[in-house]
Amino acid sequence: MEDEYQTRILTINSGSSSIKFSLYRMGGSEELILSGEIEGIGFPGGSFHARDADRKALMEEHLDLPDHRAGLKVLLEWLSGNALERSLKAVGHRVVHGGSEYSRPRRITPDLLVGLRRLSPFVPEHLPHELDNIEAIGRDYPTLPQVACFDTMFHRRMPRIAQRYPLPGNLFEEGILRYGFHGLSYEYIMEELLREAGEETALGRIIIAHLGHGASMAAVHKGRCRDTTMGFTPTGGLVMSTRSGDLDPGVILYLLEQKGMAPQELNDLVNRRAGLLGVSGITGDMKELLGREENDPRARDAVDLFCYQARKFMGGLAAVLGGLETLIFTGGIGENAAEVRRRICTGMTFLGIDLDSERNGAHAAVISTDSSPVTVRVIPTNEELMIARHTHTLLCQTNA
Repeated sequence: MEDEYQTRILTINSGSSSIKFSLYRMGGSEELILSGEIEGIGFPGGSFHARDADRKALMEEHLDLPDHRAGLKVLLEWLSGNALERSLKAVGHRVVHGGSEYSRPRRITPDLLVGLRRLSPFVPEHLPHELDNIEAIGRDYPTLPQVACFDTMFHRRMPRIAQRYPLPGNLFEEGILRYGFHGLSYEYIMEELLREAGEETALGRIIIAHLGHGASMAAVHKGRCRDTTMGFTPTGGLVMSTRSGDLDPGVILYLLEQKGMAPQELNDLVNRRAGLLGVSGITGDMKELLGREENDPRARDAVDLFCYQARKFMGGLAAVLGGLETLIFTGGIGENAAEVRRRICTGMTFLGIDLDSERNGAHAAVISTDSSPVTVRVIPTNEELMIARHTHTLLCQTNA
């Protein structure tokens, strides 16, 4: 019989073409029970994978999933078929955008859903299907508490000036501002840094580089986000796998007016056909690009552009902080691509960054030299565990 102080929480992390999920036992300890992902939603050849805490396969299936509703239906049916939903106490969702109003986790209610629906035009690639998932679970399990964990929360305390665009004030008041994203990842990394290195380091001048399919960087001082590379949407900032990152607004106007692009076509370009994929013309996968770059100049250009932009943004964020004491790499690329870390850090000795090549190649926890003024770390992120923590905390507060 499960300990009365233990709580089973399902986490849902929905991307533009995927759904990641985890089942945690929270309470006296944090225990992963299972995890998995549904990928390729909206494309031929989708897949559903689930594994236990030891990464042993529980389910591997290839299937076509036309939309997120179909993907979630497959997940819920699998959970039900294995009687895994019976002991659930709550579901925690990563919700990509909380706007200017939602700066902490919230119990999902009809009123909250109405408010979030109003934000859907901000991030049409993500928010609508996230809300569809919440409503679908609510229909199937109407008494099961659900919690929204907003990916913008970490950045809501940024200085007001860092949130502003140089646009008329009425647009700022209407919510057109720099929100920042990957907040759940940054929050988890800061908790891990505190655990690994202590309070003095965690309160210092820190740049976190979350580099993956989506990529962003954040400057943190005294535990508070001071600035970040993403802005109004997750399309801005660094070049990413298939997203453009920052563009001159004139490029958008030119494509609309001179090339006759429709808004949806333009949205598809900057979110699905740009970035590393657009530059290389081959793939948006960094591992594949690194394997090809020796013989393909297009692949080399894509990798070089990614590293160049990361160095440029790092310099800007260090200026915001007034110096740098800790640099942290995380995300799929940040955790696993030693060559990308090396290139980003090359030429950054003026900031105090001195990488140890052997430590970097071995993906050590600390990859800087002992004499480096800036400590460079690699910390694996865990957004799902952060969602479970927030959900469990809110559940305890509600039941107190």
